[in-house]
Amino acid sequence: MHRGVGLAAAAIVVAVAASAAFGPDRTNPAVDRTVALDVGSVPAPVASIMRKACFDCHSDETRWPWYASVPPVSLLVAHDVNKGRSHLNFSEWRSYNPFDRADMLDEACKRVTSGEMPIWPYRLLHPEARLSAADIATLCDWTRVEADRLASGGD
Repeated sequence: MHRGVGLAAAAIVVAVAASAAFGPDRTNPAVDRTVALDVGSVPAPVASIMRKACFDCHSDETRWPWYASVPPVSLLVAHDVNKGRSHLNFSEWRSYNPFDRADMLDEACKRVTSGEMPIWPYRLLHPEARLSAADIATLCDWTRVEADRLASGGD
């Protein structure tokens, strides 16, 4: 009986170690500053909000936490980052046309206002990413102005 339990435990340890070694890619692609959002052109309070609440999933500058190496959580974290980047990647910002960027900014404001973004598991593990009403107002004020500028032919 004990031998069976020991073998099962050993199998679990081997499976966890193998999935850690061969798990999802947790590296960041190189950021091409010619297409990335120039954070220096964004008002400092907005840039701060974006860095703490958006960039880990919506840029190629993800800060991979320690738990992103622990199976099966690593799969969930990598999935969320890849999904976030596929919807909006600030590291590819200037590769989107201005009208798409304007739509993305409008959508970002809607999602933070509704509490949909940042996603709740991220907020749970990153309390600094929880947005106050003032943070949301600051971000949405900027997204509205910037979306209007882009929709009016700005680049």
